[in-house]
Amino acid sequence: MVSPILIKLLLLHSLALLATAQSFDFFYLVQQWPGSYCDTTQGCCYPTTGTPASDFGIHGLWPNNNDGSYPSNCNPNDPFDPTQISNLLTQMQTEWPSLSCPSSDDTSFWEHEWDKHGTCSGLTEEAYFSAALTLKTQSNLLQTLTQAGITPNGGSYSLSSVQSAITSGVGHAPYIQCNSDQYGNKQLFEIYLCVDTSASNFIDCPIFPTGGACPSSIAFPSF
Repeated sequence: MVSPILIKLLLLHSLALLATAQSFDFFYLVQQWPGSYCDTTQGCCYPTTGTPASDFGIHGLWPNNNDGSYPSNCNPNDPFDPTQISNLLTQMQTEWPSLSCPSSDDTSFWEHEWDKHGTCSGLTEEAYFSAALTLKTQSNLLQTLTQAGITPNGGSYSLSSVQSAITSGVGHAPYIQCNSDQYGNKQLFEIYLCVDTSASNFIDCPIFPTGGACPSSIAFPSF
């Protein structure tokens, strides 16, 4: 039989999550291409756990509002606790690696994402990271692009073809963000997809970001 005290503690924790999570309208699931992250004047550093896979990696799952604003750092009393995602660790290291310098074991990256965005999600820490991992698997961006003949081989592709391939594969239009390589060429960097507030289903984006606009033709560098 479950202890009444334990039930009360779980109820209080759930109420605390609801009280600290600010209201929002949708999530951005943001995934980044490691080849574009690294192919800049700033460069990158591989995590201490090893070279990341040649695949899109998660940047974050960000609560957002229809007017472009977003909540952040909603609950300083719920700090990141790596033991809460110990069952996800292997998948996290593969799907959510840090490429920032200096090299790290990824934990500081995950801590930042939880503290800034996860505490506003209305989800527990484990549920938040698990939802992002599930959504990444569902979107399957690299396979979707590859099946459309768009491969990370250093070639250039029309922005419209990239958008169309992802829209066809996921069922909803993405926002494509570009950055510049060391020679100033624009390249496919991040892909934004919108998700409902339950962090379960992709939806049409109510609003797109405004930064990192891409030209009509963009590079897709190797990694």
